[in-house]
Amino acid sequence: MKKSKQFWLFIIAAVLVYTVVQIFIANGMMNQFYSNTLIFIAINIILAVSLHLVIGITGQFSIGHAGFLAVGAYMSAIVTMKLDLPFIVGIIVGGIVAALAGLIVGIPSLRLKGDYLAIATLGFAEIIRIVFLNIDYVGGAAGMQVSHLTTWTYAFVCLVITIIVIVNFTNSRHGIAAISVRENEIASDAMGINTTYYKVAAFAIGSFFAGVAGALYSHNFYIIQPSQFGFLKSFDILIFVVLGGLGSLSGAVLSAILLTVVSTYLQGYPETRMIIYSLVLILVMLYRPKGLMGTMEITDYFKLWRTPKGGDQHGK
Repeated sequence: MKKSKQFWLFIIAAVLVYTVVQIFIANGMMNQFYSNTLIFIAINIILAVSLHLVIGITGQFSIGHAGFLAVGAYMSAIVTMKLDLPFIVGIIVGGIVAALAGLIVGIPSLRLKGDYLAIATLGFAEIIRIVFLNIDYVGGAAGMQVSHLTTWTYAFVCLVITIIVIVNFTNSRHGIAAISVRENEIASDAMGINTTYYKVAAFAIGSFFAGVAGALYSHNFYIIQPSQFGFLKSFDILIFVVLGGLGSLSGAVLSAILLTVVSTYLQGYPETRMIIYSLVLILVMLYRPKGLMGTMEITDYFKLWRTPKGGDQHGK
């Protein structure tokens, strides 16, 4: 009952946020700069939450998320620009192909751990970038022209679906099994949990939503190039998760919002942008070494506020 109540509160809050922003956009009260910033925030949240499932829930250190972003971006662009199919089809195809790519790289490489897995996923992302760099069908190094089809509605709906799916997965028995893998893989395996299955499943789901973000990303600009999906992009997404707090979905969302806003408003200072951006990260990590939220969610703070200092309402 409590989870059902939280779900409907989230849906109501999401509808209210969408309605208010849509009214502002429709009436011209929000210019294109701010609406585009909101879309970019939604895309980054999807990327952060999808990587949170891999790193924060299953504990797999992956730094190749930009590869799945690139797969979704290019596949959706091919669907819309080359095949003249609707944008929604491009989003779905981009997500599915990215999930398949996640399975292809996940099945052999997720038997690795720690730094070795990080190197393997980073290598995959670079392979994807080089492949698109050498395919003339998608423009090669010059890039591919893409129509601007991403809207606030598409971005927000995809964001809500992403959060709902990942939260439900995390709270299910599959999510509990994945968390047990993160805490102690050897003990989980000894208890009969198929650790490889849950790692690959989480990797595929995270890859799917990274592909969805890639579809939105590619159609939010008028051209996509392989240089946009280099290893630095993977580190940008990784920072969202680490800064927010490993294991905290709320933290990933908050850090994605914060860093996107900071990065956007520092675009007018190209010489000092990365210095200021780095200083912000250093200061946050100095004063919040576990990230903005640590391992807690926003709902956990609500529970703490409702609990009396001397114990619960029964005095225990």
